Amino acid sequence: MKTVGRIFLFIISYMIIAGTFQLIGMLVAGIDFDNLELVETATQRLISGVFNLAGTFLVIWLFMKFVDKEHFVKLGFQTKNRLKEFITGITLGLIIMATGYFLLLIFKEIYFIKVNFDFKEILISVVYFTIVAFVEETLIRGYVLKNIMSSFNKYAALIVSSILFSLMHAFNPNVDLFSLFNLFLAGILLGLSYIYTKNLWFPIALHFSWNLFQTLLGFNVSGQDTYSIIEFKINESNLLNGGAFGFEGSYLSIIEQLLTIIAIGIYYNRKKTELSILESE
Repeated sequence: MKTVGRIFLFIISYMIIAGTFQLIGMLVAGIDFDNLELVETATQRLISGVFNLAGTFLVIWLFMKFVDKEHFVKLGFQTKNRLKEFITGITLGLIIMATGYFLLLIFKEIYFIKVNFDFKEILISVVYFTIVAFVEETLIRGYVLKNIMSSFNKYAALIVSSILFSLMHAFNPNVDLFSLFNLFLAGILLGLSYIYTKNLWFPIALHFSWNLFQTLLGFNVSGQDTYSIIEFKINESNLLNGGAFGFEGSYLSIIEQLLTIIAIGIYYNRKKTELSILESE
């Protein structure tokens, strides 16, 4: 089956199967469909996330087995010599978010209020954002990007998959075109290493760390308000502090992402050059 047709069939199947799992998860979590203004609790969000993970992995497994005819691990779950990449991803997410937080404090765009430590909420956040990272990275980078790369230029494939990643968040609370562009850049950032390594551990770790530390430091995550250890206030929402969408709706996010994208690109191109020199000797 040609790549375009396969991706189209996959998206339709994902919407039906994973959508059904998500609906069941929301019912199990006891979410009130009649009250659209109701904010989900952390536990409800976690339960829904578990069902989303099950539905997503089921669709991908079915396609890998019967359409792509490859083992699931070929999506990029090989673990040999990947610990360094995983740790780097975790560390990088922390550095980006902490830098953004302290710069906004310095610029007086945000004002610290208090620390709100709750071990149970922290644990739920860790599990929930682990699920989010696995779902979105396996779906967009592991299956979609991998398949598009098999037929098209890897950079074109990266752009297309990043557009899809951004559009996945198009119905999030407080979203606008600026934040969608920010998420497009996030797709480039998360997918760039994959086009060189075809491995998911770095983007999974970075995605997890990005979301987790963003929420723990008090920001909304892609427009969604979740538990935070640190609470701060914003006197006036703007494109420097990200407003209600969170850090991903800010100019600072764009700057940090562009710098990181450039650094990752330089690293892998230099590594590729060094490997070519060794092979030619």
